[in-house]
Amino acid sequence: MSAGKRAQRRMTDGKKPRSALLFPGALGDFVCLLPALHALARASRVEVFAKSEFAEIVPQNIPVRALERYAINRLFVAGGAQEPRVRDFFSPYHCVYSWMGSRQPVFAGELGAAARGQARLFAFRGADSALHQADYYLACLGLSRSDCDALIIPLRPEARRWSQEFWDRHALNNKAVLVMAPGSGAREKNWPAAYFAAVARWWRERTRGEVILLLGPVEEERGGFETLADNFITARNFNLAQVAALLSRADLYLGNDSGTTHLAAASGAPTVALFGPSDARSWAPRGAKVLVLSLGVACSPCALEVMTGCPHRKCLMEFFPEKIISELECFAAMATLTWGGSGIRVHADSFSIR
Repeated sequence: MSAGKRAQRRMTDGKKPRSALLFPGALGDFVCLLPALHALARASRVEVFAKSEFAEIVPQNIPVRALERYAINRLFVAGGAQEPRVRDFFSPYHCVYSWMGSRQPVFAGELGAAARGQARLFAFRGADSALHQADYYLACLGLSRSDCDALIIPLRPEARRWSQEFWDRHALNNKAVLVMAPGSGAREKNWPAAYFAAVARWWRERTRGEVILLLGPVEEERGGFETLADNFITARNFNLAQVAALLSRADLYLGNDSGTTHLAAASGAPTVALFGPSDARSWAPRGAKVLVLSLGVACSPCALEVMTGCPHRKCLMEFFPEKIISELECFAAMATLTWGGSGIRVHADSFSIR
């Protein structure tokens, strides 16, 4: 972009009203929010209050700041909006959009007062389980998918350089690379580590390529992936911009229903997502090339309280590596696949999404 166009954009942006967006979700939730966030940013100078690390996966003209703020926390206290510090914090914003605090009457009232009646408060989850979470966030703003461009995570130049150094260091150039993320926010959603290992061995034998294992802080803390880490290239201590750049280079990605899987799809990686107890209708990752696999057992999807107490975990334990490998054999031949308008195919015994 030329200097003149940049200056013109700054002048145009300067005329837009300022908006604040309060969002308490994790990575997968935030990736689902991105289409709504991008749409909102076209109409206003939006500032996001969420996990600060999410700044690494949004355009640099959208500031992301930590949600933990005195002025925001005080909204949970009656009379908090009357404090000068709280009023000063919210005074620059023409409107405040919040997906937190909808079940807290005090918060709702104080937010309305702090935003001078210009607050829009939404439930974090939609009531319709058949509605995709990304579509729910758009609907909150009166929008639909047709109003949005295709979601693509912007890759930072420094993260691209990091990923190239990673490729060089591990001699990955000109090799077929499978990236796997065997963890998620809940153990109950995780395909067994031994099954991931079986797929990784198949990939090496089938392609003469390599396998990268993504282990984030949650996986490092919980453990259980030591055998995988000992036998395959492991990426640790990365930020989200680096993960997105690494994923964008992958020939194939395999993961559970997780934030990393949403990020992989949005980064352009050919993505295979394994769904057990969670609902693909609401949480299937979206991208240009996404395949969602589910065994489709009668009791899935299930609620969190059922998921955590499940005695058999058939939806994942009986989803044997051979079944996944068979699907991957077809998926890897990307040129032979015709993708629908959604970019998502779901293979399951009990339902289908197009």
